[in-house]
Amino acid sequence: MEKDGYMIGYWDYTVILTFMGLTSTVMGMVMAHEGNYTQAIFFLALSGLFDTFDGKVARSKKNRTEDEKAYGIQLDSLCDVICFGVFPAILCFQMGMRNYLGIAIMVFYCIAAVTRLAYFNVLETSRQQTEEGANKYYHGLPVTSIAVIFPLMYLISYWIARDMKTAALEIMLGVTGLLFILDFKLKKPNNRQLAAWIVLVVLVLLVSTYFYHKSWLSHLGM
Repeated sequence: MEKDGYMIGYWDYTVILTFMGLTSTVMGMVMAHEGNYTQAIFFLALSGLFDTFDGKVARSKKNRTEDEKAYGIQLDSLCDVICFGVFPAILCFQMGMRNYLGIAIMVFYCIAAVTRLAYFNVLETSRQQTEEGANKYYHGLPVTSIAVIFPLMYLISYWIARDMKTAALEIMLGVTGLLFILDFKLKKPNNRQLAAWIVLVVLVLLVSTYFYHKSWLSHLGM
């Protein structure tokens, strides 16, 4: 349906967190390009934190039109492609996955992420025609999970031998990509479980920030 107005899209409070997550990802890409991996990981986890709430915020708006619902699904998925598909692959490349195997795994990961998100769009659009509210199950691992998996892997890497770090990244990215497209049902967390995940992400953010400042102070000789 054609929409009258000065700007295309639906501009209201329901898109704020989605755009904040995208902004965080762009900042993370800049940090990765500059070699500031701890800060890049911080922004990846922050994007995941924003994504945790954007669906709930969108559903809080009553009487959304079918176009607004469809727009929200598309907007969220397009941002997820960048935040949790392209960004982790770029980060892995910057952190050492530059051989042929590493690049092949990055390509596979991105294809898996896009495949999952496109499939989700089809299922969710169909579901919303007959059901209200949020879906109770995931099909496969949600792409947002990389925002928790990658920071945890990054913290663990402090105790992994230097010559094994690239292999660890390859395994993490390859297995996560595979779980994106394996067809299994995963129950969505309830409010208590969701709160626990949020606490975990916050802890990852705090620990990552601590290690960043520690390394930064060491670099300054302090």
